[in-house]
Amino acid sequence: MSEKKLFKLPDLGEGLPDAEIVEWLVKEGETIKLDEPLVSMETAKAVVEVPSPFSGKVTRLAGKAGDVIETGSWLVEIEIDPSLPQRADAQDTGHAHGHKGAGKPVPNEASRDDGDDLTVVASDEGGEIREQPAGDDGKKSADAGTVVGAMQSSDAVRSEQAVAVGGVRAMPAVRALARKLKVDLARVRPSGTDGVVTAADVKKAAADGSAAQAPGGGRAAAAQSPARSAPAPAPSPGRPAPARADAALDVDEPIRGVRRNMVRTMSQAHAEVVPTSLMDDADIHAWAPGEDIMARMIRAIAVASEAEPAMNAWLNAKEGTLRRHARVDVGIAVDSPDGLFVANLRNAERLEPHQVRQAINRIRDGVKNRSLPPEELRDYTIMLSNFGVFAGKYATPVVVPPCVAIIGAGRLHHAVVPVLGGLETHRIMPISLTFDHRAATGGEAARFLRALLDDLQRAR
Repeated sequence: MSEKKLFKLPDLGEGLPDAEIVEWLVKEGETIKLDEPLVSMETAKAVVEVPSPFSGKVTRLAGKAGDVIETGSWLVEIEIDPSLPQRADAQDTGHAHGHKGAGKPVPNEASRDDGDDLTVVASDEGGEIREQPAGDDGKKSADAGTVVGAMQSSDAVRSEQAVAVGGVRAMPAVRALARKLKVDLARVRPSGTDGVVTAADVKKAAADGSAAQAPGGGRAAAAQSPARSAPAPAPSPGRPAPARADAALDVDEPIRGVRRNMVRTMSQAHAEVVPTSLMDDADIHAWAPGEDIMARMIRAIAVASEAEPAMNAWLNAKEGTLRRHARVDVGIAVDSPDGLFVANLRNAERLEPHQVRQAINRIRDGVKNRSLPPEELRDYTIMLSNFGVFAGKYATPVVVPPCVAIIGAGRLHHAVVPVLGGLETHRIMPISLTFDHRAATGGEAARFLRALLDDLQRAR
């Protein structure tokens, strides 16, 4: 009798407890070879393609598209074919993908932006602010880790590649995007090299309706709830259409992916942090027209972190240690329809304004396409939230452990201020600073805020 083996879902990045099936790349009864693409999985951080650890016939699949599989639970059963290449039992399979570095904490969460459906805590002239980043101490883990879009095969990393499924060549992240936009990939005209369907192709098809999924058709459609697949009623005359046409109302839906991670992260923050907030206003009347608000915010955070390092720090309460960082890695929050991402703008203290803008644009595009690697979504040393792009002057944004502080930028407005000899109208930026009072004193927080305001109020 042929031997059957169960393949359990590995940790696809930094200890994440589960992942969602995006698309099976094989069917029950099909034969798969060692290291061939097996399934696309979506975690809170990325869409990755999982290769097969065995060669043989697929006898059982653990679920369908949309199902959530816990890390360590069985994913697929394969009947081993001894005539095909197999990996030796003692050989590294490369399927343990989480970094097991020296107690490095893994943060995640925060703010927004200005383009499309995304919100980066920052904005350009005339707008407000929105954005958020993460950091890295430069150490490499002894364990081989999974990079977004790459999986470990033996001791070599295989880059993510477009795979043909049903005659359609596309990257896993593009297939996930098509599923979310309800686009039938088979009907999309590819523009990529060798006939690969790109994210831009999917977005174009979604916009013009040229490749909409047939009602009830496709694997992705089968994973949708009845309420979500039903057509939305037309708005009554004089009543505005809903902001999100695809949002299901009055239906209990499972929390998935990025939003599921947000639930875990916010619960951890609420349980662990002792938050305290300071608020003040930055008078930016001296700014030249057209200054990049986000670039100025990033510079001010770097200047303040040098003046008062207590805010640019990590607290490990369990070990009783506090690490104050020399580098300034800003966690920039990017809001998307999938949920909140916090991308790491590394070494912000070294960046020129144009480099900050380039980095923000790259982060925005990466979130749109779900192409940011996991290492760019962690290890930030301080956080930035620009809620003011939407509404609100002051806030108490959430500090995510192990970070000690988060800066919130409120809605820009004009206010009458007293000057020598009379009154003037100046442009004002409200600033909120929330910090973990376990790790820093009120004096340290106030000195940090004073240095940040002083830099923001400079002409250049």
